[in-house]
Amino acid sequence: MKQKVVVVGAGPAGLMAAEVLSRAGVVVQVYDAMPSAGRKFLLAGKGGLNLTHSEPADVFGSRYGQRRAEMDAILKNFGAQDVRAWAGSLGIATFVGSSGRVFPSDMKAAPLLRAWLHRLRHPPSGHAVQFCMRHCWIGWHQPADGHMGLHFDTPTGAMTVQADAVVLALGGGSWARLGSNGAWVPYLLARGVGVSPLLPTNCGFDRQGGWSQHFVNRFAGQPFKSVAITVTSRHGELFRRKGEFVATAGGVEGSLIYAASRLLRDDIMACGQTTFSLDLLPDLPPERVLAEVSHPRGSRTLSSHLKSRLHIDGIKMALLYELLTKAQLQEATTLAAAIKALPITLDAPRPLDEAISSAGGVMFEAMDENLMLNAVPGVFCAGEMLDWEAPTGGYLLTACLATGARAGTGVLQYFQKN
Repeated sequence: MKQKVVVVGAGPAGLMAAEVLSRAGVVVQVYDAMPSAGRKFLLAGKGGLNLTHSEPADVFGSRYGQRRAEMDAILKNFGAQDVRAWAGSLGIATFVGSSGRVFPSDMKAAPLLRAWLHRLRHPPSGHAVQFCMRHCWIGWHQPADGHMGLHFDTPTGAMTVQADAVVLALGGGSWARLGSNGAWVPYLLARGVGVSPLLPTNCGFDRQGGWSQHFVNRFAGQPFKSVAITVTSRHGELFRRKGEFVATAGGVEGSLIYAASRLLRDDIMACGQTTFSLDLLPDLPPERVLAEVSHPRGSRTLSSHLKSRLHIDGIKMALLYELLTKAQLQEATTLAAAIKALPITLDAPRPLDEAISSAGGVMFEAMDENLMLNAVPGVFCAGEMLDWEAPTGGYLLTACLATGARAGTGVLQYFQKN
């Protein structure tokens, strides 16, 4: 009888594990609580699917921070070029954008997912993958014959499934409505698996004290463009980058904030708050800004003067009025310094369910090099439920695909040894 593997989770990591296994002739069943596969994958591609990044492997690996060593070992066997080759094998051409990010030629997620699911269900070789949707994993079952058993809640009632090995690819804790709700954590803790708390990353933050109602009414949802932020963590780690972010009703969010979210979040957790420095004119040196601010303005208002001399208006001007006193606005040296380094204090990340992705999860120390749980032999983990985090830019999806591939090959090696 052929060996059977149950994959729990029909996101990119679970589907990649299923593909590796089915190609090797293993019987694979994929279970997921949602009505259809790849729901978060489709959402990620709503504004243009960022598959991976074209930067050199050594730079790419650095994006995983404290888990760089573990991720480097995994990406060595399935990295950015492998992602592009895999997409090409599904008939999806890719291109490198001006930022170095890699996208499907049509920028869409749905055609890629459709082609992938079709190949899994109708493979040219190997075994077709069976999909069992609306099956929510609710715990373990250990049958007498030593097989691994899993309990599921289904539309027709509870059921138990047995397998020779299991791949868990249950996602992190963000976007619960799409299935990533972290409900799996207690089941792994109960089996003695080390799990770090799930935390928001690539997330927005609340500003200490919030914004004034006037600022919220006029500018919530508007972007700060062509700005730079600087974050220096309590450990001295420095982050500085130019880009843009958005003012929210209570704070800030957007690409620049997401990129610095790990440092901001960790300092808030340790100290209760953190402050980043905002440069409203990153392309101008401080001396030039001071000279322009100090230029005689005659009868013009301060707003007209700054708009004329430095092109500061709209939300940037409103932020200066929001955070500086009248005296500070009228003192040229103080105002120029604020334009180049305006401190903004944050006191809380937005809730986990609002985050693009989550940090924390199954510790690498709780698994072997093939992502099998030390405490539960025959059970492998993959995807965002592992304890790594990365910025947006293709790193999240690449890591999910790569860990799914590693878990799949890990199962095959496990079968060879057992």
